[in-house]
Amino acid sequence: MAQPPFSVCVFCGSRMGEDPAFAEAADAMGRALAEAGQRLVYGAGDVGLMGVVARAAMAAGGETMGVIPAHLMGREMASGELTQLVVTENMHERKKVMYMNSDAIVVMPGGAGSLDEFFEVLTWRQLALHGKPIFLLDVNGYWAPLTGLLSHVVQRGFADASLLSFVETLPDVPAVMAALTRAGRQSV
Repeated sequence: MAQPPFSVCVFCGSRMGEDPAFAEAADAMGRALAEAGQRLVYGAGDVGLMGVVARAAMAAGGETMGVIPAHLMGREMASGELTQLVVTENMHERKKVMYMNSDAIVVMPGGAGSLDEFFEVLTWRQLALHGKPIFLLDVNGYWAPLTGLLSHVVQRGFADASLLSFVETLPDVPAVMAALTRAGRQSV
């Protein structure tokens, strides 16, 4: 049985956000993953940045794995063109399936759901439950308040300084792709 391609879980918003650069980055991320032969694992929605990244990956001929809880099927309009679609019972199971089917995690701009996904995989990493790389795609400084909060948590004694080493903040899609290429070589 053939080994699946290097798979990248992309957490991002189910909305577009107010900065057109967010959608531009989502489009570039989807295309870049497909062009690199890496599989996109994402929340299966066809809305917001999720929809943009998936449509771009599919348009470029990339493999896509969408994971969506049954209760969001109508609301997020899961795409029928995915390589693989997994329907879960709830949000927690969705995160677990996405995580288990990926080799690396990229967090793009998003809201509470993206933050929830980020903090879950970060906590698992902090607890040594995995060693997968976690990248923040910091489009126009979007994640600066989050990285400041993480530093604050460490400075105030609620986490070891090693927490900061579990997340790499990168400014654009080319930097993320270079980091994913390094991660892919290390996982072989």
